[in-house]
Amino acid sequence: MPAREIVRYPSPILKQRCAEVEHSDVAARVAADLLETMRAHPRCVGLAAPQIGEAVRIVVVDASEHPKAEGAAHGLLTLVNPRIVEAAGDEVGREGCLSIPDLTANVRRATRVVVEASSVGGDGLVVESIGFEARVLQHELDHLDGTLFLDRIASREDLFRRRSYG
Repeated sequence: MPAREIVRYPSPILKQRCAEVEHSDVAARVAADLLETMRAHPRCVGLAAPQIGEAVRIVVVDASEHPKAEGAAHGLLTLVNPRIVEAAGDEVGREGCLSIPDLTANVRRATRVVVEASSVGGDGLVVESIGFEARVLQHELDHLDGTLFLDRIASREDLFRRRSYG
């Protein structure tokens, strides 16, 4: 299946809370589309369902090949109905987003998170993540609640025009 088009800000779907997924056929279809779309964008480490026009609670994340991951990543994660159940630490880091391609920003995030979710098949998952992968998970889960990285900046001095795209 081909990669889907990325929904860009200010599309209203990016600002709405997504619905929980109950049907595995929906989860499988959306997860497959997310994965294909993420892989079609070099250096993309995560994507949430609303970014491809689906208002459901599914994300895919794979930070394992990114230099900032420093080996502390789980590889490909496909998370259905994820939620953060623990968060600790505090760090400011630069973030960007395919849905807001021309901007990056310094965003404060937890350095460690524990996420509970289901797999596409319905099995329960618990993921403990640190560092860059934890940041990516928080960014993607924010999308499911209609929160963008721009909503998390402390001041306009933390906002930057993107200088490179690859």
